[in-house]
Amino acid sequence: MQSETIRFLSRAETFGVSGVRRIETHVSIVFLAGQRAYKLKKAVRFPYLDFSTPELRRAACEAEVAINRRTAPGMYRGVVPVSRDDSGGLRLGGEGEAVDWLVEMARFEQDDLFDSLARRGGLDRRLMEETAEVIAEFHQGARKRMESGGADAMAAIIDNNAACFGQHGGDALGRATVESLNAASRRVLDRTGGMLDKRRSAGLVRHCHGDLHLGNIVLVEGRPTLFDAIEFNVLFAGIDVLYDLAFLLMDLDHHGLGRLASIVLNRYLDVTGDEDGLAALPLFLSLRAAVRAHVKAATGAGPGDPDRAAGLRAEAGRYLEAALRYLSPPPPRLVAVGGLSGSGKSRLARELASMLGARPGARVARSDVLRKRLAGVPATTRLGAEGYTESMTEKTYETLFDVVGKALESGHSAIADAVFARPGQRRAIARVAERAGVSFQGLWLEAPRRILEQRVRERTLNPSDATPEVIREQLGYDLGPMEWERVDSSGERQRTVETAVGLLGPRMLDGTL
Repeated sequence: MQSETIRFLSRAETFGVSGVRRIETHVSIVFLAGQRAYKLKKAVRFPYLDFSTPELRRAACEAEVAINRRTAPGMYRGVVPVSRDDSGGLRLGGEGEAVDWLVEMARFEQDDLFDSLARRGGLDRRLMEETAEVIAEFHQGARKRMESGGADAMAAIIDNNAACFGQHGGDALGRATVESLNAASRRVLDRTGGMLDKRRSAGLVRHCHGDLHLGNIVLVEGRPTLFDAIEFNVLFAGIDVLYDLAFLLMDLDHHGLGRLASIVLNRYLDVTGDEDGLAALPLFLSLRAAVRAHVKAATGAGPGDPDRAAGLRAEAGRYLEAALRYLSPPPPRLVAVGGLSGSGKSRLARELASMLGARPGARVARSDVLRKRLAGVPATTRLGAEGYTESMTEKTYETLFDVVGKALESGHSAIADAVFARPGQRRAIARVAERAGVSFQGLWLEAPRRILEQRVRERTLNPSDATPEVIREQLGYDLGPMEWERVDSSGERQRTVETAVGLLGPRMLDGTL
């Protein structure tokens, strides 16, 4: 049906360029031509989308442009017809009869896609923190969808996954394993369904991206940009905001980048304060992995190169294993990391987080960040003396205890990152663990004054407002009896991390450390 259009769009002279590159998926073909990209929707119909007529494809193109201009306004230029001219030939645009429709986009470098950056080791902490902030801002501004989401939506996804496994890949992946996943998913949903419905009532089901994996994030002028959001089925995009985020977290984990997944989650929660949804995160991660598992299995079952098919089936198996693993997290625990400014508390907490508890890791509650949230300013905005009054410090610690407590109640481990110079503060954080019925360990980081001062002088884009003068004041504190494990943090970062891991014990993450 579209063969003539595809041939026309595959020719360089159609666009007046030297060459055209094609990228094809099961529902679209993108033609890269010069500084532009043109997406043609295939004339296909599936249970979840219908592109079978030109008018349906036009409506889908218009919806795609409108939806994606929320996050990538400069990328999505508009909708362009492929028309038939008076001579019977095809042309781009024009006044003749429209035979098909295209989404016109500004072209970007494929190397700037996050999945490409991930393969090259090009993703780092700063970039992923900024990405988390971009996603949080998008979610906070997205339209609420009270008719979507909740427990019923998750049940439908579980049922759909079970049906897809039954149709494609169940035998190849192991019927017993698939049935164990389906049963475990339903058990977790039984426990969390009421909370999911409450989140919908609270406005946390929104018109999200819906397909938020590494391949749909790209650097545009140095800024993380979300694109190619789902436009063809509102039920796929009208979802819980944490279910939207879970796709990226799962994808990072699948790429062996669990540390960055932990950083994304913690930065997102720092911005949004959405601690209450953590209990559903294992289910969300599992469902995302399960969808990938049956899609890969189905693709691998089709005709084609046997080696490629075997690779797809193997990857499907890894996704299935991850889907099961997400639903069986280790017990939560609480770790407190204290020490004077510049001792490396936050750095250690960040590195330990991905090793601790349910994936993608522990919730890190950092007093410096929470203090800024209470003051109503961005994390890197410097506060004056009014931000460090006795009353403000007390509120900051109370908020820290609350954040940690919520994480533990949800089944997630937590790391409390604060100075903890006063014995009463150290006793209070230990009581949080006691009330939650989880194990507790405290680490006290120490380094010589010259190193502490050097570190705070060299900080950039850091929530801490500490200065060398603050450190000199802190050195005069009466710490009282120090029951926590002392850690020399004056050396290299990795040595400090290894010391802390040794003190915390060998079963930090799924028994692998």
